Amino acid sequence: MTTTQEHTADRRTTSGTAGLVRTLLRLHRTALWVWTAFVVLTAGLLLWLWGPGANAAQRAFDAFGYSGAQENAFAGRGMFFGSPGAFDSLFYQPSTLISFASLAIAVFAAGPLIARELERGTVRVAWTQSVSPARWLAAKLAVPAVLIAVGTGILVVLYRFVWNAHNHLLVAGIGPRSFYFSLGPATVANALFGLAVGVLAALVLRRTLPALAVAVVVQFLAGAMRGNNWPFQHSPFSRLQPELPVYGKAITSSGARISDPDCNLSQKCLDAHHVTGFTRTYLPSPDYWPRQLAETGVLLGLTALAVVAAFLVLRRYLPKKGASA
Repeated sequence: MTTTQEHTADRRTTSGTAGLVRTLLRLHRTALWVWTAFVVLTAGLLLWLWGPGANAAQRAFDAFGYSGAQENAFAGRGMFFGSPGAFDSLFYQPSTLISFASLAIAVFAAGPLIARELERGTVRVAWTQSVSPARWLAAKLAVPAVLIAVGTGILVVLYRFVWNAHNHLLVAGIGPRSFYFSLGPATVANALFGLAVGVLAALVLRRTLPALAVAVVVQFLAGAMRGNNWPFQHSPFSRLQPELPVYGKAITSSGARISDPDCNLSQKCLDAHHVTGFTRTYLPSPDYWPRQLAETGVLLGLTALAVVAAFLVLRRYLPKKGASA
């Protein structure tokens, strides 16, 4: 069934808000299923990392401390190829998936959601069925925004649970620093920003490919600026490389906490220092949350500006359709 035919088939249901939402979900049901599958599968990966996926790394850490965690992380990069380790590597995969999802959201908003209908002229069918251009655009923005906010929010919350439970198993350095900034509401705001930018690009250019290109570039630059401008305390080992400092101690049989003796998988060394366990904590910048909330505010502000601009463009470039609605 073509897009025009689907608009015609749903003619009797588009007069109300509920009917407009149902029509939108039906027209983009493939994207809806893809998004649902992405959220479910990524959430499953996070739950696995939170639970059984961390078992091997945790055992190595309990036995040998930071040295054991490093050995476990680098003992083969493929958890799915028989390696007992690689928890550190797999830990970052959901973050990569969420980043690609933000780009995919911008692509969807610029292409199938808006520009394709403008190119094909099928939007006129909707506007002749008691749906004003403003209501049409509001639905195009609101329905995906709710689904994106809910899905991304769930993943961010799960990711924070994984971080709180197992961040001590990660190899210190640029990895935890570049990842930790995304564990907050700014990640949700970034996805919503991608939606707004894609819609605005489609309305301004009214061509699918140019709109896709602009949306992807803007969203990519936004993500790059987030990763490269997120400050943390400087490591005591380097004044040039900002990273998450690590507080690590070895626990002796008497319960005392001493500096990690760096036994490097040597049980004899551990026995000589009477070490029975380890503790390790990342110390993020104390102004993390103020900066996280500030970034969220900036992204939401830019999103609001893009939405307002989209409505202004719709009114400016489609005066006849807006007047007739």
